Order: sequence, then C-alpha cells, then structure tokens
Amino acid sequence: MGSSESRNLTTALLALTFVTGIVDAVSFLALGGVFAAMQTGNVIFLGLGIAGAPGAPFVAPVIGLAAFLLGAALAAFAWRGSASAAKALFGPALTIEVGLLALAALIAAVADPSAGAFGAYLVIFLLSLTMGLRNTIARHAGGPDLATTVLNLTMTAFAASSPLGFASGAELTERAAGIAAILAGAVTGALLVKADTALPLALAAVVTFTAALDLRSSAATPS
Repeated sequence: MGSSESRNLTTALLALTFVTGIVDAVSFLALGGVFAAMQTGNVIFLGLGIAGAPGAPFVAPVIGLAAFLLGAALAAFAWRGSASAAKALFGPALTIEVGLLALAALIAAVADPSAGAFGAYLVIFLLSLTMGLRNTIARHAGGPDLATTVLNLTMTAFAASSPLGFASGAELTERAAGIAAILAGAVTGALLVKADTALPLALAAVVTFTAALDLRSSAATPS
C-alpha cells in the first residue's frame, strides 16, 4: 500500500472512530443506557441487570450484543481471514454502514426512540449490527492502532510505548488521534442528542459517506 493510500485509509479510520463516539453517545444517552460499539460495557450492564441492580438495563444490552455478534459474523464470513480481502471489502462495507446509519436516523425521526420503546430497540439493533460489521472489517484493514470501535488496546499501547520508545512518532500520533477522535465524537453526539435523537445519527451517516467517497476517489486516482 502506497503512502498516499495509507494516509487516506488512516483518515477514513479516524473519521469512523469519530462516528463511533457519536453512535455510542446516542445509544447510551437516548436509547436506554446501552452501547452499540463498546460491547464490554453491554456485558457489564447485562450482568447488573441479571443481578437485579436498580435501574440496570437487561433487554437493551441483549439486543446490542446479539446484533453486534451477528454483524461481526456476517463480516467475517465475507472477508474469510485475508487482510487484502478486508481492504477490498472496506469500501462496500462503508456503503452498507451509511445505509444502516441513515435507516437508524430515519427510524429515530419517525418512531419513539425513548428507552424501553420498540423504536429504541430497533435503533439499537441497527446501530450494533453496523458496529459489528465495521469492527471486523476495519480491524483487519487498518490494524490495531485504529480499530475504530475498541480503544482499550490503543490506549494500552499508547501508554506503554510512549516513554520507552517502543513505537515510532507516527504510530504514537495515530494512536493519540484515535483517542481524540472518539472523544470528539462522544462530545458531538452528547450535544446534538439534546436537540433530537435523529440529528447525530444523520451526522454519523454523512461523515461515513464522506469517508467512503474519499477512499473511492483516492483508489481511482493513479499514485
């Protein structure tokens, strides 16, 4: 992969990491204390719900986990373990993500997306399915530094490598940018959801669409 193509892929992955922040902010704040991307949180929420902790969700984490696993399984079936196949599927996967995000925004706009309502469960399903699909493809297309939906490994690598010189300056910059991108997305989603649940989801679809267009145009341009 050429340096220009690699930079374009990194930019797209950072944009998708920003989208993850938006999606999980909306899921948590507007759809019933659940995550669409950070499935570790859903496992914990599910455990609290099983234990009968006051206010802990149960149905929403189950839907989120099931939909995420379904998306990941579908993506794994499509790319079949090859990194080159993952890169080839990245563009089509983004097109599917745009459609799913747009559909989630539309449902949020016309249905009742409040916690516990059928509309909220449907949006949770669509968002979690989207994140499962993307996480599987993006993780193998872009590497562990920009997994776009899970930053635990990124943050661990950043903390462990920076003072000891285990990573290059470019790698550290990439990891820091990923952390900043998801933080910015969470702030954006939290602010926009105050106005309307559909608004940040529509923005997420637009950002993903723009990233897909940039990747397509860079792939079509001779290096």
